Amino acid sequence: MAGQGGRRAARASAALVPALVPAALAVALGLWGIGRQDSMWRDESVTYQVAHRSTGELRHLLGHIDAVHGLYYLLMHALFALWDGGPLALRLPSVLATAVAAAGVGVTGARLAGRRTGVLAGLVFVLLPVTQQYAQEGRSYALVTAAVTWATYLFVRGTGSARRRWWAGYAAVLALACRLHEFAVLALAAHALTLWRLRVPRRVLHRWAVASAAVLAALLPLAVVSARQADRQLGWLGRPSTGQWLAYGAVAAVCALLARLLLPRGPVRAGGDGGITRDGGGRDGEGIRDDGDGGDEADGGDHGDSGRRTLVWLGLWLAVAPAGLLMTVSLAEPLYLDRYVIYGMTGAALLAGAALDRALAARFRVAPAVRVPAACLAAVTAVAVLLPWSLSVRSPQSRKDDVVAVSRAVRDLARPGDAVLFLPARRREWLLSRPRLYAGLDDLALAGSPAASGTLEGTELPAATIRRRLLAACRVVALADPAGQPLDPYPQEAVKRDVLRRRFEVCARTRVHGAQVILYAPAGRCAR
Repeated sequence: MAGQGGRRAARASAALVPALVPAALAVALGLWGIGRQDSMWRDESVTYQVAHRSTGELRHLLGHIDAVHGLYYLLMHALFALWDGGPLALRLPSVLATAVAAAGVGVTGARLAGRRTGVLAGLVFVLLPVTQQYAQEGRSYALVTAAVTWATYLFVRGTGSARRRWWAGYAAVLALACRLHEFAVLALAAHALTLWRLRVPRRVLHRWAVASAAVLAALLPLAVVSARQADRQLGWLGRPSTGQWLAYGAVAAVCALLARLLLPRGPVRAGGDGGITRDGGGRDGEGIRDDGDGGDEADGGDHGDSGRRTLVWLGLWLAVAPAGLLMTVSLAEPLYLDRYVIYGMTGAALLAGAALDRALAARFRVAPAVRVPAACLAAVTAVAVLLPWSLSVRSPQSRKDDVVAVSRAVRDLARPGDAVLFLPARRREWLLSRPRLYAGLDDLALAGSPAASGTLEGTELPAATIRRRLLAACRVVALADPAGQPLDPYPQEAVKRDVLRRRFEVCARTRVHGAQVILYAPAGRCAR
């Protein structure tokens, strides 16, 4: 009895390896350089200042804009109420969510193709530069990735089991992902395409359809509200650029090549969670096994050809379908940003993990004299490729701007009571997360504060009023985009630029990453 208990404990411990090893690395990498050289970019500043509003002010905001991020803001509001830990508190949820996502990738890979594949897939996911970037970002995208990853694991369990609990869990976790960001719903397309390629039984399709309907029903209220806010929320987006299409094409081509190399040849051997299909399948119950207590192996899966086939199709569609669909829709209605669908990288990691597993299996058949140098060369190459990327995403230059650097430049140039002007108005965000500094300046164009107006950056006065107030100012600190950026055509923005050009001169200019801070005075009065 004691021997059997020890063996069960050993199997249980081994089953945790694909989850714990990637998660531990994710935490270590996430905490490395989490301060990002004391910088914060504009989107993180939005999270910081919005999460510090009262619940009433949050409800007011979400009724006007940013409802798509509403649940995330509420979670961050609760966190800051318990612990106002500055940038560390802002980014720590993303670090932990990335660890949860890495564990999900690991257990999914292990379920379908064995522990080694799971560990490797989880490690690949953690080491991806895009994963490292959003693991240290005070936004919702790492949390969305974690929820989609575990919904995908529950999807795998549901397709390999007759039990409804997996589908109930799948619906609940994917609905949570969609409430964190509505474009998580595109994971449904990847899962649907996976089921189509695997020719699953009708009972599986029915249960997936019911679960998907529940997800869509949970998402519907948010979708209705965010559709009304779309012009204000996404009006600045353009259609996908040539560079974005090329990057997507490169990822899709690599994933398709890996899928082709990894697909088992010949008839499919039915198995555990991988055994959701058989050649010529399609009758109710075929290929389904009630595996609630796990399989023979420590991770509970059967890793025959059917499991690997499931991994290949699931990984491929996760990597290409959400991004491809959003980019295609964006040709008519611009909606695409890569961060909206970064959870698709979990699919690429599954494919890469399976490919590395196959390479390692081949390596063990090579003579030891070749094996060790090949392993060393591979390790050196991986470090040489990944280390520069890892260092880069931990620098302020990896983001569009740095609100901390902007605020320092303002503090150095401004005197208490100086006028401040934002070119354009949405750059007010650069100072909103520094309320003490902002409060000491006279915002010439502000009509309604962000909290009072239920907006992210406040509302501005009419152009004529801005002109009159600007002409009466003695010193103006202007916060502007770098030279060469497109100019907003709105009347308020045009009058700011016109008056500064005609009636003021530049006394000092400080350029920081993604911005410039310019001190203006009326012509001939800079020395005063």
